[in-house]
Amino acid sequence: MELRVIGSVSSPLTDPAAAPKQGDEGAPEAVLEIAAEFAPGLKDISAGEDVLVLTWLDRADRDVLAVHPRDDATRPETGVFATRSADRPNPIGLHRVRVLDVEGRRLRVDALEAVDGTPVLDLKPVLEAVGER
Repeated sequence: MELRVIGSVSSPLTDPAAAPKQGDEGAPEAVLEIAAEFAPGLKDISAGEDVLVLTWLDRADRDVLAVHPRDDATRPETGVFATRSADRPNPIGLHRVRVLDVEGRRLRVDALEAVDGTPVLDLKPVLEAVGER
């Protein structure tokens, strides 16, 4: 299996421990900088659309199989596959964002909790109903 990084996140967030757990918890706007070779894949993405951004959470601990949800030690330990923890065997991030602006290979998006430099693996449209796109 081989994954190809298509770009990276440019964000004011630099410390994973200080970043919001989810985008709707105060995450800032960010820019997805897509590599030149993948720029043709951005055709037909426009401001106002919601997209799913798949990232590689490169600072995650890949040996973790159980966590206290939201890093709250008062909550019972839970298997990582039942949580949104970044720490997991395959730390793939899934983020729903709204595209605010498209400028060449740069997509400015709202409320992205990924930290600066996070690799972007893929972008997918949000399907509101079966049969769209």
